[in-house]
Amino acid sequence: MTEFVPPGTRYIDLPSPFPMRRGGELRGARMAYETWGTLSPSRDNALLIVTGLSPDAHAAANEGNPAPGWWEPMVGPGKPIDTRRWYVICVNSLGSCKGSTGPASIKPGTHEPYRLDFPQLSIEDGAEAAVHVVRALGVDQLACLVGNSMGGMTALAMLVRHPGIARTHVNISGAAKALPFSIAIRSLQREAIRLDPNWNEGRYEEDSYPESGMRMARKLGVITYRSALEWDGRFGRVRLDSDRADEEPFGLEFEVESYLEAHARRFVRRFDPNCYLYLSRSMDWFDLGDYCLEHGIDREADTRAGLASIKVEKALVLGAETDILFPLQQQREIAEGLRAGGAEAIFVPMPSPQGHDAFLVDFERFGPAVADFLSTL
Repeated sequence: MTEFVPPGTRYIDLPSPFPMRRGGELRGARMAYETWGTLSPSRDNALLIVTGLSPDAHAAANEGNPAPGWWEPMVGPGKPIDTRRWYVICVNSLGSCKGSTGPASIKPGTHEPYRLDFPQLSIEDGAEAAVHVVRALGVDQLACLVGNSMGGMTALAMLVRHPGIARTHVNISGAAKALPFSIAIRSLQREAIRLDPNWNEGRYEEDSYPESGMRMARKLGVITYRSALEWDGRFGRVRLDSDRADEEPFGLEFEVESYLEAHARRFVRRFDPNCYLYLSRSMDWFDLGDYCLEHGIDREADTRAGLASIKVEKALVLGAETDILFPLQQQREIAEGLRAGGAEAIFVPMPSPQGHDAFLVDFERFGPAVADFLSTL
């Protein structure tokens, strides 16, 4: 089991013990993060990015690591999230294998990874860990909290559990709860990993990595991250050249199959399977309405009531019309719920053909929307 940490990543220790929402605790845990720009003397220009399932903290090139980051066109001088104005922080999610403590990390008092001894992980745990990073960096209130995909869930959990943590919010392709279709897809992904004999109840090593299970899980993910419209326009029914076709019975025959295989193989050895399982399940469990039930806000545990309890001045909610994993109805629900709580919330549906992954590739649409919103702050 290996952690995959980019150069230049920094760390902040979490309180020890760090209690987990569903029971158990972490000791000696840490969060990985990176920063860009300069914190103002009044400490009022901080912007936090919380990410989807797989990204690390390296959202863009910086002094610690000049390599392009996963959101390079969005973060930097003169870019939509302009680091000449904003002090930008990006955290790697708790439970990941890219610097923050997770199942692939060494368990204190042992020489072995946590594996399945890691406590049950919730989105709320990731939210609490991210809030600790913000506080540790000397920021009392964020100027803006930006959450993408799973990070959109994490951001909402931060806002509802820590009133005043941010003045404004940008939620991109996020959700206030997991829907049955998304749960079903993630369940199949986890099953593919668990049924790989090499998974061995989480006790695999580098030379017995559950590659087949991870490949299948990643392929399922990639299929849902994009849209049928894009698959058709990009690949059609183009077949592989004879020298590239797989001669095995029922092997690869079409370009789209080859693309999925290559994409999966690039991913599998760069992400820990147990971390994937934990983070995936944390999304299935998430429903902002649970907070209402726990705190007596609404006996029906209504998601909308949870959103309405959030107090921010302004919000921008973006989504792609072709997203089937976090469908547009979920972004509309977020905007309407935040408005019910008094926020000036703007909902912008993007006509992007690129599905859930649009915010990672369709910068011509998403970049100006984020830039325009931030320019009003």
